[in-house]
Amino acid sequence: MKVKRMLAALGACLLLTGCASLLEREYSVVEPHSSKFWESEAADILRAENHQDIVNDLLLLIGRRTESATIRLYNMDEDISVTELLDRATTEIQQETPVGAYAVEYITSVIQSQRGYDEVSVQIGYRRTPEQMQAVVNTTTVEGLSALLETALDEGRTELAVRISYWRPEDHQRVEEIVHALREQRGLSQSPLWLVNYYPAEETPGLVEFILEGDELPLPPQEEEVATEETAGITEGEGVAEKAAEAPESEPVEALPEEEKTAVETGE
Repeated sequence: MKVKRMLAALGACLLLTGCASLLEREYSVVEPHSSKFWESEAADILRAENHQDIVNDLLLLIGRRTESATIRLYNMDEDISVTELLDRATTEIQQETPVGAYAVEYITSVIQSQRGYDEVSVQIGYRRTPEQMQAVVNTTTVEGLSALLETALDEGRTELAVRISYWRPEDHQRVEEIVHALREQRGLSQSPLWLVNYYPAEETPGLVEFILEGDELPLPPQEEEVATEETAGITEGEGVAEKAAEAPESEPVEALPEEEKTAVETGE
């Protein structure tokens, strides 16, 4: 009996130990931003120690559509001036990132040297409204564009901006196919063309913008020739009518007395 009780107790201990190990789980907290970039979030003061930190700081500000903020630069590389470092970062934002190329009009900065750091006052001008920036949607590949465009049409929207996570060189052709198929399906083949813009560049886009209204589609060549001939005919007819209208009217012939009429008729 004692042996059985000892084995039972040992089994219970092992069971409890196993349960405890099953209940032990690591966890992490996901925050809306990395706290390492903020010196004082309440005052919109960020910090940076290298080029990439500056780029990340600016992207955080653009994501919030912040117009003015302060960045404190610590331990900067002495081989590169702060001005040059900021120029490189702002150029990268506007020319190499989708959101910067899409939404930012300009970025200006004023530098003040402080003890232990450089303080940069940043001003960001936007060419998109807050509503436009909030309306940007996401898709993993271009195959999600069809459903997003259909929803935009159903909602009566005139534009759609889509972030695309994965882009292949052949996806330009795929975008054209999706747009053409949807316009045919919706009976819009003769409606105004849609304008498609790629950001930051057409070769390597990360964001595609659709303007769902534009110039009228050109007529097919045969219809264009017929239209030209009809226009020419109308113009020619109008010219004849105008000439007739411009021609001087002949003077009315006065009625001759009966005696003169008789003389003229008899030749006397």
